[in-house]
Amino acid sequence: MNPTLAIEPSVFYFGTPVALLSTLMPGDETANITPISSAWALDDTYVLGLSNSGRAMRNLRENGELVINLPDAALWESIERIADTTGVAEVPRHKREKYRYEPDKWTLGRFTPRPSGVVLPPRIAECPVQMEARVTNMTPLGEDGDATIVHAKVLRTHVHQALTVPGTSHIDLNAWNPVYYTFRHYFSQGERVGVSFRAEQ
Repeated sequence: MNPTLAIEPSVFYFGTPVALLSTLMPGDETANITPISSAWALDDTYVLGLSNSGRAMRNLRENGELVINLPDAALWESIERIADTTGVAEVPRHKREKYRYEPDKWTLGRFTPRPSGVVLPPRIAECPVQMEARVTNMTPLGEDGDATIVHAKVLRTHVHQALTVPGTSHIDLNAWNPVYYTFRHYFSQGERVGVSFRAEQ
């Protein structure tokens, strides 16, 4: 057996897909983009972990609609271009050392907005998967209240045609190459090592 060692990691990002949330700014109907790596799906609900000091959380409290855009690995540089920015004009004190205000992340990240069908925030055209969603629940995280767990129900899913298996609603796994965030580094998907008994063939 391999021996173990008790450690105290500064982060617990062992490997999660990156998502780009587009949310509506209150008042002017422009949209903000927020990169996150705390996101996972349970049936048709996405569970998102969001900082209360960020623009996305503030927007969702006002509007409750969003698009969960899933980039592929080729977009990692676009993600990083907006990673140190915030849509909050008065940058929170704890972020000022590393973050700066950016009102137009679309141009900075070289992203293209596309109208959504059932929600107000736009989709990101470059992302191969774009899921229109609506918030169904918000739960404070932790005793200090710095973050919130958001449940968002997926209402409509858009996928680049080249990513689909023709004549089905299945994703072509040989074409899908999501970008993963692992201990603050970007990784693409590795080789397939097996298939679950639940996989639809």
